Amino acid sequence: MITKITGRLVSLSGDTLTLSVGPYEHEVLIPEFTRRRLQDGIGKETSLHTIEYMEGDPTRGRMTPRMVGFTSSIEREFFELFCQVDGVGVKKALRAMVRPVQEVAALIEDQDAKGLAALPGIGPATGERVIAKLRRKVPKFALLIGRDAPDVAPRERDLAGEAFETLRALGHSESDARRLLDEAMGRKKKYKDVEELLRSVYENRDA
Repeated sequence: MITKITGRLVSLSGDTLTLSVGPYEHEVLIPEFTRRRLQDGIGKETSLHTIEYMEGDPTRGRMTPRMVGFTSSIEREFFELFCQVDGVGVKKALRAMVRPVQEVAALIEDQDAKGLAALPGIGPATGERVIAKLRRKVPKFALLIGRDAPDVAPRERDLAGEAFETLRALGHSESDARRLLDEAMGRKKKYKDVEELLRSVYENRDA
């Protein structure tokens, strides 16, 4: 099993990136918060802590190998825990994790079912199951993630995640929300809060 892979970041598209390693190019699935962290790294050497799994229906013989990647080992560990909750699984966990691991862990630790339900694809019932199964297992993720995470401005990540959820709640598709936020964050302006970031998104969208 491949647990870490290092190569040149070739492309990012939605929940997938392509990593060039020697003569091979590997497709790796990533959650939204990881995609946003890596979006300025095209062409640079990138290391990912990975999980491998098989996707498909074994009864029909249609199984496809997949790889999921994270920028730190502790994020990978949290993702594996999250996937163990009944009704979650890899695909739903990937879609749900639009905010950094420490924020999702804090929601679980605080038993914030409403906050978890707001994550894409989770909903109230799954949010309650996540809390019931994981609330005693997440304190180290909420408190210690910063020791293992890359040096990225945390407040900017927070704003992007919150703005992403808001855009989805306003009816934007995931791809449209990503595009609008990428354009706003790409202007290199510092935003003091989510409201200011969203105002920038819509001002430039209507221009």
